[in-house]
This record gives sequence, structure tokens and C-alpha cells, in this order.
Amino acid sequence: MRQFLRDSGHLVRPAVVLIVGIAAFLLIRTALIPKAFGQYGHYDAAALDRIRQHPVSFAGQDACVMCHDDQAKARAAGKHAHVSCEACHGPQAAHANADDPSAHKPALPDVANLCRRCHEKDAAKPKDFPQVVTAEHSGGALCTACHQPHNPHL
Repeated sequence: MRQFLRDSGHLVRPAVVLIVGIAAFLLIRTALIPKAFGQYGHYDAAALDRIRQHPVSFAGQDACVMCHDDQAKARAAGKHAHVSCEACHGPQAAHANADDPSAHKPALPDVANLCRRCHEKDAAKPKDFPQVVTAEHSGGALCTACHQPHNPHL
């Protein structure tokens, strides 16, 4: 047996390193992975409770359309028909749910950057999606100088 242990040292050392490595991995995994992970699928189920603690910030499309019918009609007739109001104007729950909406009036978006986010020319975008090189297209003018934001082709 002594002969076996002396001659098998080259096998025992890697086995010990492997066992210590697996134990370290399991210890680190236990410390880092939340307890509820995997309970309802491949995510942390406790994250839902943490998310629910945050105040609601988006009003939703229906809340915007109730008061801003003229803008909604213009948008529905144009290329931006399927773009949510809050995609451009930001979260508006404070505005929509307030007793006095004018007290929480949203700021107009910075169109110089807003339009560029979606429409700057990029080879990764579909060929039929409207793309422009903004520096060449507008000559420095704002998009709203020529385009209506709710229906850009008007």
C-alpha cells in the first residue's frame, strides 16, 4: 500500500486540487447566487418583489391618448404609429396621474439626439428603415424644422 501511495502521488495531488477547486466553486456560487434563483425559471424570483417596490413611472399609451387626441391621431396616421409616446417623451406617470397635469408638464425632448438614436445610418438596421447621416441630411438644423415629430412625413 505504501508503494501505491508513494507511486500514485502524481494522481493524488491533481485530485486534491480538483476537489478543493470544486468546493471553492460551490462556496462562491452559494455566496453569489440569490436563494430564489431558479424558483420560477432562469431568473431571481425575489427580483420581482424588489421591482414592485419602485414607484410606477410610465403612464402607458392609453393615458396619453385620453388627453392628447390630436397628437395621437397625427401619430396614428404616420410612420411613428407603433412608437409609444413615452419612448420619446420619457416616463409620464406623474403627469398623467396628477390632479393638475400642468404642474408635471413634461419637457420637450431634445430632438437633435432623440431622432438620431433611431434614424442615424447604421448597416445593422434593416434596409427599408428610414436612415440618414444626420450631419449631412439636415445641415445642422433640427429635425423638427422640416418634419412633424408625430407624423414625420407631413
